[in-house]
Amino acid sequence: MRSAAEYSESMKGSAWSAKSAWSAIARSPYRFGPPDPQRQSHRHCRPRTVTYGDPMGPRYLLTDSPLSSLQAYCDIGGGEAFEVALKTGPDSVIREVIAAGLRGRGGAGFPTGEKWRSIAAGGDDVGSRYVVANGAEGEPGTFKDRAIIRHNPYQLIEGIIIAAFAVGAKDAFVAIKASSSVEYERLAQAVAEVELAGWLEQVSLKLVRGPEEYLFGEEKALLEVIEGEDPLPRHAPPYLYGLFSATPQLGWSVGPALRGRGRAPASSNPTLVNNVETLANVAPIVRLGAEWYRSMGTPESPGHAVVTVSGATNRAGVAEVEFGRPLREVLDEIGGGMPDGSTIKAVLSGVANPVITRNRLGAPMSYEGLSAVGGGLGAAGFMVFDDQTDMVSVAYGVSRFLYIESCGQCPACKFGCGEITSYLGRILEGRATPHDLEVITARLQTVTDANRCGLAGQEREVISSILRAFPEDVADRLTGNGSPGPPPSIGKIVDIKDGVVVLDDKQQYKRPDWSYDDSPVIISRA
Repeated sequence: MRSAAEYSESMKGSAWSAKSAWSAIARSPYRFGPPDPQRQSHRHCRPRTVTYGDPMGPRYLLTDSPLSSLQAYCDIGGGEAFEVALKTGPDSVIREVIAAGLRGRGGAGFPTGEKWRSIAAGGDDVGSRYVVANGAEGEPGTFKDRAIIRHNPYQLIEGIIIAAFAVGAKDAFVAIKASSSVEYERLAQAVAEVELAGWLEQVSLKLVRGPEEYLFGEEKALLEVIEGEDPLPRHAPPYLYGLFSATPQLGWSVGPALRGRGRAPASSNPTLVNNVETLANVAPIVRLGAEWYRSMGTPESPGHAVVTVSGATNRAGVAEVEFGRPLREVLDEIGGGMPDGSTIKAVLSGVANPVITRNRLGAPMSYEGLSAVGGGLGAAGFMVFDDQTDMVSVAYGVSRFLYIESCGQCPACKFGCGEITSYLGRILEGRATPHDLEVITARLQTVTDANRCGLAGQEREVISSILRAFPEDVADRLTGNGSPGPPPSIGKIVDIKDGVVVLDDKQQYKRPDWSYDDSPVIISRA
């Protein structure tokens, strides 16, 4: 990995310009230059949505089968969005993304265009700007980003190039887990092709392979990994202090004598961090326009989302869905319904949002729709639990996952998540008293004290929502009438094969210090 000084030296004399970019396009073997004004069909300018026979409607994010080459992408309009961007300029691109109402697909749903505008502001005195595509995807129940990369990495790359052009960045990164070997190979091939085609003459694009830890996907920790450090969240967000703006935090990789030492940054190097799915939306928006994008979805949640469904349904799957459809309908179509004799008891969108109970499944699948019923869209990775599930065991599984994955930089988070998990473990073992619930309630109030990231907030929101929504399950456990079955496995999805989820089986062996045991690690209190 190059240092900040090396990056600065390599970028001297390099600037985004329409002239140089058009020169690269002219030399490209995948010629997609300005449309011929004499051509009546205007193929490159006509708004189009390619339909792949999906019963859930036209799609623009997931192709029916993986695109085999850059040429295959160009055949369905690939590269046209970058042409539009070069013609209209960075400010126009940002305005179009703002007008489209694109929201971040990593979980928070922040307006993408506003984030771009904040990165682009500030002039030259802020230092260098960077773009990072976050493909770490460790949220339990989610497989959308890897599905996008497997099907069409070229659209993601075009979105990255447009984002870099819009905010004035000269270097970009795609960060994925080292275990995502299929996705890495797809990206490596695609990057090689677009580089050969001249698409990367004004921006460098590098692939970064990172660790398995959940916090690798947290944007402040993601920057640490790109710089070669552990996935420990920084204090300041990337738009304030981005890549190579300060010395490393010097975490677990150095001795205690050096830990915590640093210096004030000479420049802030604001860094744009967007989710893979977010960036995959960019090229269609720029090519077809904000009005086209807003013709789908809802006013507050325009466009489509790539949705993952797993758990108690007949099958697991990933599909592209228009925002605004009833959640129950989406779960049934992607998941193939429920097995005979069972019904949905609850749904979790990853481990970052309050539980959604069965009487709220008619809510629209949108940011505002799920928020209105006390839930949240998150990364649209829905884990379904049937009517035989003991939700206290689900609470334990979620809490255990978050406790294990907490980095320990914030004592209230690590200690609080550990206490909550331990006392939930006592409840599962039939050894709990009402006092144990009081301890859990107290820890939920303090777990977020002085937190650097959102993990502790997730613990508070998810666990408290489950305990509130299912008091009968808690009462059954306290009286010894609860389900004797093991808690459901909560962990990241490794793959989905023939409608069956492959979960990370190593998660059950992981210790709170991120090492691994030879036997499953049970968290409980004596």
